[in-house]
Amino acid sequence: MSRVDPVTRWGKRQWDRSRARAGRVLRVLHDDLWTWRADPLPPSVWLRWFPHGVVCLAALGVLLGDAAQLGDNGGLDPGFAFVIGVAQAGAMVFALWRPVAAWWLSMAAMLVGAFAVRAEMVAGGDEFTWPWTAAGLIGHLFVMLLLALRVRTRVSAEALALTALATYVVQGIVGALNYQPTGQLAVILFAVVVVLATALRGRREARRELEQQTTLTAEERARRTLLEERGRIARELHDVVAHHMSVISIQAQVAPLLVENPPDELKENLAGIRQNALEALTELRRVLGVLRAEHPDALEAPEGGDAAPHAPQPTLDRLDALVENTRAAGLTVTTGSSGTRRPLPPGVELSAYRIVQEALSNVLRHAPGASARVHLTHLPIGLRVEVSNTRPKRAPAPSQGTGHGLLGMRERVAMLDGTLTAHPMPDGGYQVAAFLPADGPDLPADPFTDSFTDLPADPSIGPFPDPSIGPFPDPSIGPFPDPSTEDDTP
Repeated sequence: MSRVDPVTRWGKRQWDRSRARAGRVLRVLHDDLWTWRADPLPPSVWLRWFPHGVVCLAALGVLLGDAAQLGDNGGLDPGFAFVIGVAQAGAMVFALWRPVAAWWLSMAAMLVGAFAVRAEMVAGGDEFTWPWTAAGLIGHLFVMLLLALRVRTRVSAEALALTALATYVVQGIVGALNYQPTGQLAVILFAVVVVLATALRGRREARRELEQQTTLTAEERARRTLLEERGRIARELHDVVAHHMSVISIQAQVAPLLVENPPDELKENLAGIRQNALEALTELRRVLGVLRAEHPDALEAPEGGDAAPHAPQPTLDRLDALVENTRAAGLTVTTGSSGTRRPLPPGVELSAYRIVQEALSNVLRHAPGASARVHLTHLPIGLRVEVSNTRPKRAPAPSQGTGHGLLGMRERVAMLDGTLTAHPMPDGGYQVAAFLPADGPDLPADPFTDSFTDLPADPSIGPFPDPSIGPFPDPSIGPFPDPSTEDDTP
């Protein structure tokens, strides 16, 4: 058997490494350059000041044009004409911050310039556009536009009315000689600008109110969904609590018969216990009547029939039937368990059943074509429930749910002082894992630390985030794309 020369083997390894590096470089170039993705510009501070720059540039044009027109054609002193031009242009810039005061300044500049030019026309000046100069008309248009965009509609209408009144008084009542009237054109342009700006302002306010209403609606929906889920959990736990209260009542009634010649104090205490148990049971049923919806168990109703609101609450003994029903719906489900099964409190079994039910329902709804795995781990301190699924084979259909999925799971786990994690898997699937302690809050704070190191350590995904804000998985990879659209579970 011939041996490969070490130099040849080394050269082959170097060749393979070079090919791998070249392949990685080509893949990087392909991903970076051969693409049609959108890369918008990041938010820039200077864009916020763009309208201010436009107004300032226009104000500079108004200043130069108004000063030249008043001085050359209006016969005013160049210095005085420049002051009036500065007032007109300054009103435009001032309107960016104080639109009402800027409107007064523009009106004052127009009146001063109109009467100054009228005096020159009486003295025999040339024919002049009056009472609004061309540059002054443009400047006041900007002022009226900024005014209507910033203030209430009533204020804009008042400013427009006073502008029209002042124009009418100066041109129609006071009048002048040898001029080209601009009053009618100015009032029409001012009215068009005010109407347009008012419409834009109303649209902006409507959009802002819609955004606020949408935010409030989302918050209210999350709050309502949380309360509905808590009421549903309370209804389901009614049978468990009622059973224990009934047992207490019966035991208190039978206990005196098990003791020969029981003392009167014992009889009295047992009678009090029984009476308190019966009263508690009555109050519990009364509260249940308030909490119970019209069809609280509609999703468990037999096909073609009404719900059975008084049916016994499910336990882990009915888990096989749940899995079979899910398989009949088209989902491939494998089950498994480990550890020694021990009797669990009814609330733990009910919560475990509901968590599996929620998770399988979400796989059916949000991961079409995927297969699921249900695994129960029985521990001395409680029960671990794990439901995972593979990557979906096709995109899910739009969901019209009410957001009871992950929220309901978290509420059930929180009620038992357990822990819950819900996160995407590296292969594109999804996993929901919950630990339900069997003996209440006296257990270790994190039972996953020693035995279940596969759960993520990132605190942002567990154990009890705020249900109204998430965290929820990436919609592109998990079976729970949007908690606000999750359906209730069957």
